[in-house]
Amino acid sequence: MNLATMMMGATALVATAFLPPLATEAEARPHMKTACGGASWYALRSRTASGEMMNPSAMTAAHKTLPLGSSVKVTNLRNGKAVIVRINDRGPFIKGRLIDLSKGAAQKLGFIGAGHTRVQIDPAGGTSTRSC
Repeated sequence: MNLATMMMGATALVATAFLPPLATEAEARPHMKTACGGASWYALRSRTASGEMMNPSAMTAAHKTLPLGSSVKVTNLRNGKAVIVRINDRGPFIKGRLIDLSKGAAQKLGFIGAGHTRVQIDPAGGTSTRSC
């Protein structure tokens, strides 16, 4: 083995020693049960709680307690349409509201005109623990 090969192997070993372990699929999924409640939509041009700029056409949402970066399935209980959104902001701060969705997500769920609807939220990729 030559010196260059030994150095490359040592560099790779040192580099991997400082990388954080990858989360398993189960760890990356939020620990939550099915929840039901009100949903509204918003389309601001400001920073979200995660630090990124709000993109009204992205599939994102605000939730009071779910981990930022987690994904959830949101189902409109009035028409059965569902989308997967990523939690990137905090809110809603209106009594009775469970989640605030981006305008793009609300459009796919079919409630732009109404402004709000009743939804069911489940872990993305998981199975529902109950139905509302």
